[in-house]
Amino acid sequence: MTSDGLDSLAAMRGRPWFMANELLAFVIELAALACLSWWGFTAGGGAAAQWLLGLGMPAVAIVLWGLFAAPRARVRLPLWGVLLVKAVVLGGGVYAVYRVGHPVAASVAGVVVVVNTGLAEFFRRRPAR
Repeated sequence: MTSDGLDSLAAMRGRPWFMANELLAFVIELAALACLSWWGFTAGGGAAAQWLLGLGMPAVAIVLWGLFAAPRARVRLPLWGVLLVKAVVLGGGVYAVYRVGHPVAASVAGVVVVVNTGLAEFFRRRPAR
């Protein structure tokens, strides 16, 4: 393991809320991709469009995330830019749940996304004790 990895592990020790929130953030990211795919496969005018949307929407989200929002993103944006990309991808997942006919689940997911993202930014900027 690299020294960066060891430093990260040491910084997380004693910060269980940080680790739990980071795990939840990862689960939310995967769920957003799954929801975008779910919507894509149920939308569209025919089988070809459904396949294109079902595979294309999560692919676009993955590219956006990898370029701009991932911890090791290729393009470093200011905080507002990262939050904008997260809002587009994660908000897209929430909207996808709404569009497939689950407005209550979409509302709950939206609240979880906002709280998780807010806590993640708070924990990342808070010094370890």
